Amino acid sequence: MNTFNFLPEGWNEETEELNINKIHDYKENNKIVQGIVQSCDQNYNLHINLGNEIEGIIPRDEVENIKEGIPNERLCTGKVHKYVQFKIKDIENDGKILLSRKSVQQEVLNYIKDNVEIGQTLMGIVKNIKPYGAFIEIGGGIVGLAHIEDLSVARIKTPYERLKIGQKVKIVVKSIDRFTGRVNLSYKETLGTWEENAKNFSSGMKVKGIIRETEKNKNGIFIELTPNLVGMAEYSEGYEYGQRVNVYIKKIDTQKKKVKLVIERQNSL
Repeated sequence: MNTFNFLPEGWNEETEELNINKIHDYKENNKIVQGIVQSCDQNYNLHINLGNEIEGIIPRDEVENIKEGIPNERLCTGKVHKYVQFKIKDIENDGKILLSRKSVQQEVLNYIKDNVEIGQTLMGIVKNIKPYGAFIEIGGGIVGLAHIEDLSVARIKTPYERLKIGQKVKIVVKSIDRFTGRVNLSYKETLGTWEENAKNFSSGMKVKGIIRETEKNKNGIFIELTPNLVGMAEYSEGYEYGQRVNVYIKKIDTQKKKVKLVIERQNSL
């Protein structure tokens, strides 16, 4: 069981199991809690194991903001065995503990609209990956999109080359729609600047790289040394995207931010 607060710098997590005293305290203080969904019943309610054999229930109309309370099976079954965030809504006389995910979603949405700034770094969890980018949850079910071109300086063909579903990542806010709360995100800024990456290399070094582009017209092959540092070698036949090669660093030009490389053909991997 994890509890956290949505903060400008990301999540503040600690691991614990709840007991009835903590549940009353969290309700009183309107705290956000995180737990694993154990099941989805026939009425689309989510059942959460709060620890110490205590169960909480998120009623279907508290799962998230759905139109007119219309049940959606996917919103329920799709969350089984996954972490969700919620607040303690009520503790009934019979001991039943009612939870609300929708209230967390609205709180985070309001925070994003009112407080998050462009360029700010947040923590997120990769929820889905499409050919054009990665969807990253930044809290309470609020998800932003990081387009594929914002995942690294080195060009990639699929976001899976940088991220995987369930991965916790630092991301930077690229743009915000203050009216809807829609957020566009960028991952590549968290991978270090050109200068920060280049300082780990020097002329004369022999290192491994990944071929990212072979440009016949430009007589060059672009080779990734790190996700945010790419060098160029002279064009040569026989190399393909994604191939790992050994390279020799011929020159690092810090003024032009260019790295000249030589592929060691006999040691291609």
